[in-house]
Amino acid sequence: MNPTATATARGGELRRAMDEGTMTPFQWAAVTVCIMLIMLDGFDVLVMAFTAAPISAEWKLSGAELGVLFSAGLFGMAAGSLFLAPWADRFGRQPIILVCLVVIALGMFASGFAQSSWQLGALRALTGVGIGGMLASVGVITAEYSSDHWRSTAVALQATGYPIGATIGGSIAALLLAKYGWRSVFIFGGIATAAMIPVVLWRLPESFDFLLARRPRGALQKLNALLGKMNRPALAQLPLEQADVAASGRNSFSALFAPGMLAQTLMIWGAFFLLMFSFYFALSWTPKLLVQAGLSAQQGITGGVLLNVGGIVGGSVFGLLAARMNLGSLTASSMVLTALAMAAFGYFTSSLTVAFAIAFGIGAFIFGSMAGLYAFAPVVYPAAMRSTGMGWAIGIGRVGAILAPLTAGVLLDKGWSPPHLYYAFALPLLAAMLTVLALRAHTGGAADAGRQRLAAAH
Repeated sequence: MNPTATATARGGELRRAMDEGTMTPFQWAAVTVCIMLIMLDGFDVLVMAFTAAPISAEWKLSGAELGVLFSAGLFGMAAGSLFLAPWADRFGRQPIILVCLVVIALGMFASGFAQSSWQLGALRALTGVGIGGMLASVGVITAEYSSDHWRSTAVALQATGYPIGATIGGSIAALLLAKYGWRSVFIFGGIATAAMIPVVLWRLPESFDFLLARRPRGALQKLNALLGKMNRPALAQLPLEQADVAASGRNSFSALFAPGMLAQTLMIWGAFFLLMFSFYFALSWTPKLLVQAGLSAQQGITGGVLLNVGGIVGGSVFGLLAARMNLGSLTASSMVLTALAMAAFGYFTSSLTVAFAIAFGIGAFIFGSMAGLYAFAPVVYPAAMRSTGMGWAIGIGRVGAILAPLTAGVLLDKGWSPPHLYYAFALPLLAAMLTVLALRAHTGGAADAGRQRLAAAH
């Protein structure tokens, strides 16, 4: 047999073996590190929510000014997702993640020494650039190192890292706030982020599909090292590069709008925008709005923590269900339930026990919805453009995330009550549900279509 043909065949076999085989401890370890990285995102977003009250009191900020601080980090995340994440398709996922961790650690640590709201806003934007640039690569690595059977579950479990980080971070933030003030919370975040750098160097592998598609220097040696860790035989040579993969890698952004990709790209963007618009309103403003509705500052923080505890439960349950149910239907159902829960929360904000129970439900359903979208996005794009596709989907979503806190702050200053805000922010979730159903109809089952694309990429 021609040795080149053998190498080409082995390339396809490698992808199929990972898609159809049992996940090894090495693969699960990669997913675990990705979950830990997503925890940083959860802590970072909630650190602003939990410190909003003391920062606002110290600098005497209006609702609109506080909304700017909420949105500054989200603005940075959008910029990182749109402009930094695509570089991972050129230089690799792991190097970009390491660069982003350095940026996050510096931004968080320096935020603890900010002397004005404008300084803090600039540092929040810098931190956000790092987080936005990191998230797309983390999602891609989780999807690529998961088998077909466990992919949706692994991505859903990765999404639970966000509420886990927010919950643990919220608990630590409450202790630090009481003892050392709000600045200590940011300093702690910088130290925790820096501690993840050696973990990534030790346990997070480079994207398998990136090495096959882009073939950086030493690609064969790196692939064989990964194959050895997964107890699979080594390659004698790299498989032949496919023309469509090479072409998509040369202009990853324009490939998002190719005839076969345009419709689903726009639908994924729309779904991310609408969901994150409601998602970040709930996460950013709930502690402050509960205080405005008559609860204590500690009770406001408790309400925010319950959102994230619900997210841990909801994301985990969603992950288990995703291995057995249609991903599109499950995601759309979760969005409808989130909308209903948000409307109910608005109605019961002044009733402590009921509001806390509903906050738990909002967290469960909204994180389930987010897990569904994160499972959709990576698998519908070929390997050479996967970080670009995921990065732009997240980036467009972050635009919605930026607008949500600002919109809420302006409406609050205009006299809107907390219940009316929750009613209004429930509506985009219904629009997101319709978008997901349209995406499911367009792809004929996004999970299955994604698996086929992932397998066909090589």
